[in-house]
Amino acid sequence: MAFAVRERRNGPVVVLELEGRLTWGEGSDKLDAIVRRLIEGGERALLLDCSRVASIDSQGIKSLVSGYTSLEKRGGQLKLLRLSPRVREVLELTRLTDVLKVFDDEAAAVKSFPGR
Repeated sequence: MAFAVRERRNGPVVVLELEGRLTWGEGSDKLDAIVRRLIEGGERALLLDCSRVASIDSQGIKSLVSGYTSLEKRGGQLKLLRLSPRVREVLELTRLTDVLKVFDDEAAAVKSFPGR
């Protein structure tokens, strides 16, 4: 399954709907490029909907952490929405759910961004 990203806005928050395998190669490369473009364009509030992510590997985790740290350095935030069971399992095992904020409800996630 090819990795796809659908980009949309919910108020001042950019929501990226991810679908497919967030793994080494196409998935992580595509996400890295999109997040970098958005940050360089001045975006500071990103919400990644992971409900359709079939799998994630160490490179996919690196992409999430890289986006998170890049935004934090610039005063922004990256948060996760609706983790698929597989992604939730991996992020809990790696204890990244202790660092990355995870939401099941988009409205609550959007409200959690500062100044929103």
